[in-house]
Amino acid sequence: MIDEMLNEALAVKASADCVVSEDAIQDAAKRMGNQISQDLADKNPLVITVMNGGLYPAGLLLPHITIPMQLDYLHATRYRGETKGGELVWARTPTYDLTGRHILIIDDILDEGYTLEAILRCCLTQEPASVSTAVLANKLHDRGPRPDVTYCGVDVPDRYVFGCGMDYKGYWRNLPAIYAVAEG
Repeated sequence: MIDEMLNEALAVKASADCVVSEDAIQDAAKRMGNQISQDLADKNPLVITVMNGGLYPAGLLLPHITIPMQLDYLHATRYRGETKGGELVWARTPTYDLTGRHILIIDDILDEGYTLEAILRCCLTQEPASVSTAVLANKLHDRGPRPDVTYCGVDVPDRYVFGCGMDYKGYWRNLPAIYAVAEG
């Protein structure tokens, strides 16, 4: 079974289209980090990474966020190794108290927005001072709740994408560019 999954992941990558280059990702991370540093300079932010997808974008952004901050993470997912989302599963909520804090949530992509919307609702129940969001990629379509995103790196086409934190059935989160599964 594992060999079949690996072979499928290799075949998908071999036929995929690069839709955002590594250079464009690096430029986006620098731009976003600089803007976050400017906007949250006097806010003592708590940065919350959404696992697993947000790990790669957080790694790109954090070196460019040049202000004091604290870091935490949460794990909420609808995909669990699949290519279609299902019911939201919470594996971990943040450990810091969010009350009165300025929160920045980092995730990999805004697709339909159901996961981000649920995360925002969860955070808001603790009455933070503010909540802002940073996603590396914004998928271009109008499906789902599509909550507002404060900081966005790049736009991607309405195709199944992977790389830079986004996966194809658990694989390829580690790629430094964003790829789309071949059409057809």
